[in-house]
Amino acid sequence: MNPMTCTPSETLAQAGEPTAPPAPSKRAATRSVQPVLDQLFQLYPHLFGAEFLPLKLGIFQELLASHPEHFERDTLKAALGVHTRSTRYLQSVAAGKQRHDLQGTAVEPVAPEHVYLAMLELFRRRQGRTAPDLRPQFRAQLRAAFEASGLTRLDYLSRVQTNDAGASALLEEALAEHDQLLAKQEALRRAFESSGKTPEEFAAMYGLNRRDVTAALARSKNLAQQSP
Repeated sequence: MNPMTCTPSETLAQAGEPTAPPAPSKRAATRSVQPVLDQLFQLYPHLFGAEFLPLKLGIFQELLASHPEHFERDTLKAALGVHTRSTRYLQSVAAGKQRHDLQGTAVEPVAPEHVYLAMLELFRRRQGRTAPDLRPQFRAQLRAAFEASGLTRLDYLSRVQTNDAGASALLEEALAEHDQLLAKQEALRRAFESSGKTPEEFAAMYGLNRRDVTAALARSKNLAQQSP
């Protein structure tokens, strides 16, 4: 399967997230693997307890090797599939938290494309349950994820594009908003530098909040450094 043409769940699976075989329903799938999920919670409450943490890629094989007396391949794979498709788990991935090993140690960052796919799946689920348009909020999240990735626009697009035309359009809109914000921040920075004023004096001159000016200047510098 081509990661560039898969659904979010399929792409996460190709990247190393285990998936379960097709099930009649979400509830039925959860019930069928609940004993395994309970065992995972007992063994690793720091990963499967009150807070779900992104799992290290390859953790499926490590669990099988570490606990052959507890887990069978098919049921463990199904249980981890249910777990990693849960809303709570996707939220931890979308938040950009580090991936963790069995000891609960952060070992690697979540790839930008996995953050994006988790965000997209959560957006779809939320939008499907509510009437208000959640696209503006989603675009803001996309902008933040792009900035946090540290990638150039071209590199980011090459890693996160899918065959979903609607999702691609939202991403393009978010990146366009990012460019517009960057241009405004840059204009503010240049105006400030040419003014010869302190941030306090500059803010007072234009009737702006000093903290907002300081934050905008810092943001402009950071964005300028990451943009080509």
